[in-house]
Amino acid sequence: MIHVKGLTKTFTARGPKGTRTVDAVRGVDLEVEAGQIYGVLGPNGAGKTTTIRMLATLIRPDAGTATIAGHDLLGEPGEIRRALGYVSQAGGVEEQSSARAQVTFAARLYGVADPSGAADRVLKRFDLAEIADRPGRTLSGGQRRRVAIALGLVHSPPLLLLDEPTTGLDPQNRANLWDRVRELREQGTSVLLSTHYLEEADALCDRLAIVDHGVVVAEGTPAELKREVSGDVATLRLDGPERAPHDRTTLDDVFLARTGRSLRDTGADA
Repeated sequence: MIHVKGLTKTFTARGPKGTRTVDAVRGVDLEVEAGQIYGVLGPNGAGKTTTIRMLATLIRPDAGTATIAGHDLLGEPGEIRRALGYVSQAGGVEEQSSARAQVTFAARLYGVADPSGAADRVLKRFDLAEIADRPGRTLSGGQRRRVAIALGLVHSPPLLLLDEPTTGLDPQNRANLWDRVRELREQGTSVLLSTHYLEEADALCDRLAIVDHGVVVAEGTPAELKREVSGDVATLRLDGPERAPHDRTTLDDVFLARTGRSLRDTGADA
């Protein structure tokens, strides 16, 4: 579904001491199979959002190649936009318009044959039918996130990009959104999500890339990544039975082993 090789992006930042260059993404490689939930895990500033915005065709990469849903990132951006849904950190839910009006308008923009019907179906799918006629400003954080995902899915794309989808949500709403993302995978939608929550990556992702300072420092299933560093974790005996070291190794242990610092110490998992 996604094949990325050497994706790179540098920004120029202007400040009181003049201009400087910031290497936001420094040669990222990703392979996302159809039907997967694939995570990009790392602290704030690691390059996660820049990577997803490049794949969403919102930012042009400085170097590297990518194929998304069979289309070339640089040569076929229009085809890629039709093949994916994108939900930013902000979500994009308007304050004044109703959820129904916003989702219906999105369906029209995507050229859906029956915009109203498509909006009704996706709103019902995310348990939003009862609040569909309320303006965005009256919705809770969890409801706004679900409306944002409905906006990204109204045209039934095979791929959904989620940038920090649960940031700011309470534990109950976060767990509810996890269930929704799992349902999308079960229904055949491929999902690429960025997160700085360790437990979110561990609970949701079939595979993930751990990124730091714009590079991938580790890649694999959560179990594979923990197994790779489990030799550094002592075996415990609890109530008699012996537990394998990787049974209690965490993704934070993986991050520490690959970068020399804890992901929690970055403040990303507060």
